[in-house]
Amino acid sequence: MLSMNRFDIHTEIIPLSETGCFILMDRHKDSFSHPLHVHSEIELNFIEGAAGSRRTVGDSSEEIGDADLILIANPHLSHHWEKRPDNQEQIHEITIQFHPDFLEQKMLDRDQFTPIRDMLNEAHFGLSFSTETIRKIRPHLLELKKKTGFYAVLSLLQILFELSQATNVKKLASQKINALVDYPKNQRLSSILDYLNENYRHEVKLGDVSTMAGMSQVAFCRYFRKNTGKSLIDYLNDIRMGIAGKMLTNPNKAINEICYECGFNNLSNFNRCFKKKKGCTPSEYREDFLRTRQII
Repeated sequence: MLSMNRFDIHTEIIPLSETGCFILMDRHKDSFSHPLHVHSEIELNFIEGAAGSRRTVGDSSEEIGDADLILIANPHLSHHWEKRPDNQEQIHEITIQFHPDFLEQKMLDRDQFTPIRDMLNEAHFGLSFSTETIRKIRPHLLELKKKTGFYAVLSLLQILFELSQATNVKKLASQKINALVDYPKNQRLSSILDYLNENYRHEVKLGDVSTMAGMSQVAFCRYFRKNTGKSLIDYLNDIRMGIAGKMLTNPNKAINEICYECGFNNLSNFNRCFKKKKGCTPSEYREDFLRTRQII
């Protein structure tokens, strides 16, 4: 019997502005740090040097070879990688993420773009590309890192088109898991989460939120944890950490300014919470971003 605990899934907020086309991250690292997660952006992820690592996409869990290339176009489809302990080789990862409306539907319906449209529809399940396709696409990914502006966008379109022509493409998640991720919305819970997303900058009191939900504080805490897997403060801090990560991509914005704009009342608490969540300090996160990421 298939089961899925959606409460162990982290929602990642990608530092890509509404006016940007895509973000490219080029990293050399010793391990995979991201937990099982989801995000609203479409993702193309290339990995080499991680043979024997395990890739999880929805209910698909597979051991990967020396090179891996997948495309995910589903905001509810969880995914992550876990490195095999005895593999000492350094991982090289190139991740490209772009908004679902990067290409408008009217354009996708044009004859020249329908292969990309069909591929993105299939990528709702997650797609894994063959070794042959990876060999063909790898030089384009490496070249894309060197390009900026309009020419970078053209290169990304070329990559997407080449992938849409690939054969031996494998769907990863099953139809059943896709039905599970589209669980019905709980109106009461949706209202609470909307309130938290709108008020994370301010002090959020348990009493105010429980009253809004029409419940006692004890009953609300039980209800909220049951439906999110987290306490109210943990959930609120997750929102704040995501917003902080996005703000830290702006090198001209002071970290203490970001701290207060995200709803933290002092810098030491912000630094402590950020390091617990991200595994590094806000300044280290900013340095890593500016070194490894490029926003087009």
